Amino acid sequence: MNLQQLEYVLAVERHRHFAKAAASCHVTQPTLSMMVQKLEEELEIKIFDRSKQPVVPTPVGELIIEQARKIMLEVSRLHDILRQQKSLLTGNLRVGIIPTLAPYLVHRFINRFLEKYPGVHLSVSEHVTSAILKRLKKNQLDVGILVSPLNDTAIKETPLFYEPLFVYSSHGYEKHYLLPEDIEPEELLLLEEGHCLRSQIMNLCELRRRAESRLNYQSGSLETLMRLVGTGQGVTILPAMAVETLSTEQRLHVFPFSAPVPMREVSLATHRDFLKNDLIAVLREEIMEGIPEEFKNKEGMQRVEI
Repeated sequence: MNLQQLEYVLAVERHRHFAKAAASCHVTQPTLSMMVQKLEEELEIKIFDRSKQPVVPTPVGELIIEQARKIMLEVSRLHDILRQQKSLLTGNLRVGIIPTLAPYLVHRFINRFLEKYPGVHLSVSEHVTSAILKRLKKNQLDVGILVSPLNDTAIKETPLFYEPLFVYSSHGYEKHYLLPEDIEPEELLLLEEGHCLRSQIMNLCELRRRAESRLNYQSGSLETLMRLVGTGQGVTILPAMAVETLSTEQRLHVFPFSAPVPMREVSLATHRDFLKNDLIAVLREEIMEGIPEEFKNKEGMQRVEI
């Protein structure tokens, strides 16, 4: 048994396909299949049921995979300990970010981070919150940038900033500062299930049952909802950084909430056993450098729960 075999087993479990697993490990399929088979022969068990497509772990294979994941995590931690002892900011940093943050946040820090830390290979991918948490626990991501609180004892949260929410409406209101109850539920355009911003809007507006609307549109993209409002359809809730992307004319349709202003708390999330604290620290520094000062203080704002 060797670490390479364990790496291949985890790749097959992740992709549920030998060819895709081999491609992700940059080896040929016969090489990967042979290594996995040798491990199975050594252990005298079958790790995967190859008769099914996609391939699935056998019951005993599930136990082997879970132990392999723990072993590879400890190996990763060993490398991190050595790197930190040498005070080298090098290595891989795998970052997951939710889609309602990525278009408005990534460009604020990524170029500066890459220029300042040439020894760090940065990998950024977009996932909804539940997928980020799953990948953190499986050591497929190092850190998530998402909205908190998560209420997950396996995850450590480090707050970054506090982003106010605004109403973006196709029509006007009689008053400048709005209350959640001023928004008609049947007019609301929402993100699809799985997005934390959807849950926050539902909680903010205390929506349980929505009135019937002629347009029932649920999107995975804030940009789509913004365009719909721009064409005269409905109302949506936007985080402040999304509002910044609107034109001067579009901002005439943006309305602030009355104090305490509802906001979303953006945090870094890591697994509780995570060790790359030096890389996380510099990532946090670069993110915060690109954040407006007014987002760094939550005074006068109230966090909306997910």
